[in-house]
Amino acid sequence: MIIALVQIPRSPKPPAEAAIKGGLASAPIYREVKGLISKHYLNGEAGGGGVYMFDTAENAQAWFNDEWPAWMESRFGTRPTLTIYDCHVVVDNVAGEVRVDGEPAELPA
Repeated sequence: MIIALVQIPRSPKPPAEAAIKGGLASAPIYREVKGLISKHYLNGEAGGGGVYMFDTAENAQAWFNDEWPAWMESRFGTRPTLTIYDCHVVVDNVAGEVRVDGEPAELPA
């Protein structure tokens, strides 16, 4: 699994209502992104952005392609930073499980 952290510098922090409105407006874009498991919208004093969870590095790279920074700049007026991480272990409290590389894992005693 791949986690991508996108950070968009801006200030001041928009009110929650504005952040929600923007997130809902752009959510349809992300419903069809190949391999995207989830996107979490971020809103804070340091800026906005998102945490993206992809199934594979190839699908993440396909989304965050060479055109992506310019597309984001056209939307937000600034270029975001992008940091990509491998994610081998997930604690999923909603599902009540821990997974390693997507498979349920036994915890050490």
